[in-house]
Amino acid sequence: MKILYAGSPLASAMVLKNLIEFSRSGEGKILGIEIVGVLTNVPSARGRKKDLIPTDVAVCARENDIPVLEFEHLLAEAREAVCALKPELLVTFDYGRIFGPKFLELFALGGINLHPSALPKHRGCTPVPAAILAGEKQLGVTVQKIALKTDEGDILAQSFVNLDGTETTLSLMDGDGKNSPVAEVGTQLFIQVLKKYANGSFDGKVQQGESDYTPFIKKEDGLIDWNKTAVEIDRQIRAFTPWPLCFTACHGIKLSILKAEPGKLDGNSLENSEKIQSVPGTVLPYQKNVGVEIVCGGGTVLVVKELQWQGKKAMDYKSFMNGARDFIGCVLDDKINL
Repeated sequence: MKILYAGSPLASAMVLKNLIEFSRSGEGKILGIEIVGVLTNVPSARGRKKDLIPTDVAVCARENDIPVLEFEHLLAEAREAVCALKPELLVTFDYGRIFGPKFLELFALGGINLHPSALPKHRGCTPVPAAILAGEKQLGVTVQKIALKTDEGDILAQSFVNLDGTETTLSLMDGDGKNSPVAEVGTQLFIQVLKKYANGSFDGKVQQGESDYTPFIKKEDGLIDWNKTAVEIDRQIRAFTPWPLCFTACHGIKLSILKAEPGKLDGNSLENSEKIQSVPGTVLPYQKNVGVEIVCGGGTVLVVKELQWQGKKAMDYKSFMNGARDFIGCVLDDKINL
């Protein structure tokens, strides 16, 4: 079974690496699984010098001597290049482009896609941030058949990653740079489905239940509204790491809040009663062994552990407070030009 793998970022490259290892193992060879090529986005300009940097998937493929196809659009030229590789099955995770009917017709066995949600929940492009924002206890991971309508194909395999409320989108997708919860579970599901396909079993389960579509994330989504509770703001910070990150304004200057956690207040004490009566966004008196405390809505407090002034390096709260003049007592707000 000849496979064309499509993907672009680091998490997808991790899955590709695992699938390459499986295809070259004894079991993979017996099943006749072969990755004949990789389809990925074109190199992008990065850094001050605007050097063209290939995707992580492209780097992984070249390191393993697998042909790489890089196209801006999946038009006739791209389809001809794919045909030359004679793939039977399209396997994709986070490629970032929509596959049209002409492209899908190139694959006798169709295509399968890895989507990090419990489909039909959280269809669309940002399922992991959506799960964190919703405070879910588990992140679904699904392998589905590719359909012409986004994320509406039959479910072939599904599993879950348990969440403890400290995860970020970055930690779930990219992990330590070598493996991640989504990549690990996703690889297992892909292998499970590939084994079924190799044995002639192609049936899936029609999606059932309520569905929703996750939107594109915009830079302004990272702006913090201090009238929300500390739990809600903590979820926002974790969901939008690594992008767009969450931020606020201090005297008109952008301040990014990189790491935080909801504080625990004893509402019966006079000290804490005074804290929660402050205006949301107020920076409370500094406690060295706690963090930077900021008043939030609903009588809650966010304890900030890492911050970053615009144009400066990120700092832990102790280093930040060493150089932060007139910070205690100021009221953070949303008065900032994006």
